[in-house]
Amino acid sequence: MKAAVIFENGDVDCIRYEEVPDPVLAAGEVLLEVRAAALNHLDIWVRKGRPGMELPVPHILGSDAAGIVIEVGENVGHVRPGDEVVINPGLSCGQCEFCRRGEQSECITFGIVGMNRPGTFAERVTVPASNVFVKPQRLTMVEAAALPLAYLTAWRMLLSRARLQPGETVLIHGIGGGVALAGLQLARLAGARVLVTSSSDDKLARAREFGADAGINYANNPCLGDAIRDLTGGRGVDVVFDTVGAATWSVNFKAVRRGGRIVHCGVTTGAETTVNISQLYWNHIVVMGSTMGSNEEFRQMLAAVTASRMCPLVDSVYPLNRVQEATQRMESGEQFGKIVLVPGGKPDSIKEERADSEVRSKMFVGTSAGEPTSAG
Repeated sequence: MKAAVIFENGDVDCIRYEEVPDPVLAAGEVLLEVRAAALNHLDIWVRKGRPGMELPVPHILGSDAAGIVIEVGENVGHVRPGDEVVINPGLSCGQCEFCRRGEQSECITFGIVGMNRPGTFAERVTVPASNVFVKPQRLTMVEAAALPLAYLTAWRMLLSRARLQPGETVLIHGIGGGVALAGLQLARLAGARVLVTSSSDDKLARAREFGADAGINYANNPCLGDAIRDLTGGRGVDVVFDTVGAATWSVNFKAVRRGGRIVHCGVTTGAETTVNISQLYWNHIVVMGSTMGSNEEFRQMLAAVTASRMCPLVDSVYPLNRVQEATQRMESGEQFGKIVLVPGGKPDSIKEERADSEVRSKMFVGTSAGEPTSAG
């Protein structure tokens, strides 16, 4: 089969599109024909390498996928050949105390498809059966592939960790990336007011089209924390949703209200910073980390997407053999939404799918936060 693989760590040009052996189905697993697979910043970290992480080569990249079940292994009963499915990329042992209590993302051996086992940028992939869920019927394969990592991460950050409540105000940094946009859509679904930041006026304007209540260009606001305070009448936001890391750490403590919550899931601008401990305890601030989510949270996220008629926003769709070009777009930070790869995709159908996806995404946006339309 054809796949996007690496033989060594490096820049984008180390990704190769070539023939690799078909995956071998094991007991308790499902073999999928991949119809669509979305990119994530995780793919960059895996490709570039991290200390202590050694991959068997060639290694297939990719964590997200939607596709059709080809075959199921022994002891698999909840899906069968021909089913349209989407995968939860989180891997867990199923045996430790955290897995037994349903907190798979806290598993002592937690891993991710595309990092700890061969990934989804291929024509076929095998995954544990527990990671396979029936695809929301109204979503296309491209839209469904955009859901898993980004929307599960955002769901856990907002609903499980920060316990977002209707009427609260959320600050989302770096709008345009997959997790940030997922956070915008889910925060609106929860009835929250949403403030967003970006260095691009175009992205801020587009975020307003998709439901943001206000946006701030941080390139034009050296005192970003004060600007956010002004938007909240001096009160501060209830929740900070941060995928950025070190660059926004001090801003978050200025922007959040007393007793507010800050939840982090990424370090794209660096992993180390300094902490003013007095700000933390004096203002009763709660700072939380979050990675991916549990199987139950994945089920809840899919149910919410289905019930609300939400569609993830797709920035662009590429044939799998143009994986380098798609990756360069993600690394440049130009995207607004998810970038999706399609094995064997044809250019004309890909353009139509991407355009239709943006229209369907806008159908979710109501006239005010928390009021999705019934169109779609």
